[in-house]
Amino acid sequence: MGSHANFQNEIYLNGLGDVRPELPTDLTKLEKLAERRLPAGAFGYVAGSAGAEATAAANRAAFDRWRIVPRMLRDTSRRDLSVRVLGTAMPAPLVVGPIGVLSILHPDAEPGVARAAAELGVPMVLSSVSSVTMEEAAEASGEGSPRWFQLYWSKNRDVAASFLERAKAAGYTALVVTLDTHAMGWRPRDLDTAYLPFLRGIGVANYFTDPAFQKAVGGPITDANRDAAILQWVADFGDPTLTWDDLPFLREHWDGPIALKGILHPDDARRAVDAGMDGVIVSNHGGRQVDGAMAALDALPGVVEAVGERAEVLFDSGIRTGADIVKALALGARAVLVARPYAYGLGLAGQAGVRHVLRCLLAELELTMMLSGFTGPQELTPEILAPAP
Repeated sequence: MGSHANFQNEIYLNGLGDVRPELPTDLTKLEKLAERRLPAGAFGYVAGSAGAEATAAANRAAFDRWRIVPRMLRDTSRRDLSVRVLGTAMPAPLVVGPIGVLSILHPDAEPGVARAAAELGVPMVLSSVSSVTMEEAAEASGEGSPRWFQLYWSKNRDVAASFLERAKAAGYTALVVTLDTHAMGWRPRDLDTAYLPFLRGIGVANYFTDPAFQKAVGGPITDANRDAAILQWVADFGDPTLTWDDLPFLREHWDGPIALKGILHPDDARRAVDAGMDGVIVSNHGGRQVDGAMAALDALPGVVEAVGERAEVLFDSGIRTGADIVKALALGARAVLVARPYAYGLGLAGQAGVRHVLRCLLAELELTMMLSGFTGPQELTPEILAPAP
């Protein structure tokens, strides 16, 4: 198979003709660049986190507490990053995580992300609150491209069931159910600008086109009932009454793999597996929901130990570099979800920006593994890490 690391050589060779990357290859610099170039409301919505943003800071600090221990004189000439996760064959343990309302960043929006991910064979998780319908995003990704669907579990069960039926018909093969967002977290960046895209009719495309949602509103969504439809969305978006006893509903309406996103406590991981879930995603929503929560990476080892071999553990929250991916995999994640970096790439350069971010991550992941003496994700175990001094 082709080497993702070849992206490095491509950049250097292009440089011989004075062609340099449009965006930084150090993806940690994208946020500052996006802050300068994007509208304040749109940037704040993506970059912002709950409260004083202590959880978001903790996510990044957790990676700094671990150091990779490279090993020498190992044959790393042949490398294979491919994995199979939630029934999906993937070229590397990297998934494009769900972010909604992407049209606030760039007109390419979700279709641009879908096309970039499909070009590289990387699965995209489409958000329930996407700017376009799940059918439009599926069409953009193309026939045979891996795609998963993320469900915000609506209070209206008919809408939730309809979403799952539509997603299956549109070729989404795995379901990611976000558990930690039955209400919006306290997000000062959004509050200070009074900016919530959904109230402006952005991110509700799946709802406004859904027959069950239209039935609740009283008919197709038009200019005449648009405000009423938005209020209906507000009323039905999240359901704080959900408990573990409700999980059979998912199995009744989805026959593919299911992963629960937002798991931090080992007991919750055990309950998810006991309920027949195929995977859990260790995540604190990038710090967007609960300020002062534990870092997702700190929670990962305990969840991995609790789950064992009974289900797949994925990781989300704080990934910025290929080295971050190596650390998360070494601590037991089967794959990682990346979110904000590709959103910044989208905002700065559209579909091409997303492609750049994904290629950077894949290249740095492969080079970091190779230079540390490893040829595949299966070789990454806790023993390759040491606590930072």
